[in-house]
Amino acid sequence: MEVLLKFKLNEHLYLRDPEQTAIGKAIVSNAIELIFEIGFEQFTFKKLASRINSTEPTIYRYFTSKYKLLTYILNWYWTYLEYVCKMHLVEVNDPTKKMILILEIITHHINHHTQLHDYNLDHLHLIVISESSKSYLVKEVDEINNDMMFAPLKSLCLFISEVILKLEPHFPYPRSLASTLLETAHNQHFFSEHLPKLTDNASRENHKDYVLKYLTRLTFYTVKPA
Repeated sequence: MEVLLKFKLNEHLYLRDPEQTAIGKAIVSNAIELIFEIGFEQFTFKKLASRINSTEPTIYRYFTSKYKLLTYILNWYWTYLEYVCKMHLVEVNDPTKKMILILEIITHHINHHTQLHDYNLDHLHLIVISESSKSYLVKEVDEINNDMMFAPLKSLCLFISEVILKLEPHFPYPRSLASTLLETAHNQHFFSEHLPKLTDNASRENHKDYVLKYLTRLTFYTVKPA
């Protein structure tokens, strides 16, 4: 069964909502594939236009810069991930089981639909691992934050932090731990695959399994269930 998801994202990210037109959807889906293939540094609107048999001005009618397009893609991912968390946790009452499910979701151990609205989630996940920090490790981060462009990431962190507080109501750092888990899930996967001596993954394989085991130990040694 085909599943189509549409999320309304921050209007500051685009000039025209790409979800409303076929060419807009093609811009986003092909941007994901191109960034996955060549990396964000080498990605340009000229290359994207060639890929979709269109023109650079057409892309600029939707996004003013490749940075805005990357942030749009990342925001879609964060929104999607929170949606998946809520769907899987809705009938789970045990906070320990909730936390385990969250860790499985953020490390992509939960079975996802590979294609949702023509977006390849496997490729999108790898983009998040390698490129997501580029959306906020910039000099203009405060100005960007004022436009609420990081709202989906904050919302996901808040959701995770609430589950952490269910585990231990008096834990003093729920949001810090939530954001640490998300960032560590990406960094340790990247290190395990490319810089293995920065990890303890002796096999240098099964990167997702290694990261899940590490995050599980980190979480439950840091937060003792009430």
